[in-house]
Amino acid sequence: MNYQLDDIDKKILDFLVENTRMPFTEIAKQMDVSAGTIHVRVKKMEDAGIILGSSLNIDYGKLDYNFTAFIGILLTKSNHTHEVLKKLAMIPNVVEASVTSGKYNIFCKMRAMNTEDAKRIIYQIDDIQDVMRTESMISMEEYISDKNRLINAVSI
Repeated sequence: MNYQLDDIDKKILDFLVENTRMPFTEIAKQMDVSAGTIHVRVKKMEDAGIILGSSLNIDYGKLDYNFTAFIGILLTKSNHTHEVLKKLAMIPNVVEASVTSGKYNIFCKMRAMNTEDAKRIIYQIDDIQDVMRTESMISMEEYISDKNRLINAVSI
């Protein structure tokens, strides 16, 4: 059974999406409810798997990781996908990986400092057993990067 968000849950999520570090007491004050209500509601959404902890948004560009690329990975056999994903998880520059249908078995996003660093990472991916070939696409500009933006469109 899916958890059904109501207006209060949605407002709490709106506050937390805007600032994950906002104290429950502040949310309660702005919503004119008790801090206990906020705590109980958040706990229920965590238990239902709607809230999966909190995270920070890091500007990798400020850390000199200005090169972003997407890499399509074609495997020798589809049944080796899980093993390749485990190997990809060991490469810290691979920040996202998805199992896909279509041309590639896996599609991932990587961040690097420059083209030389990107080449090293791509070669590392190419060296994973059962990777037949890769195809890289350089990101020229990241226009939308907001994992929480869909919550504003979710109907209650």
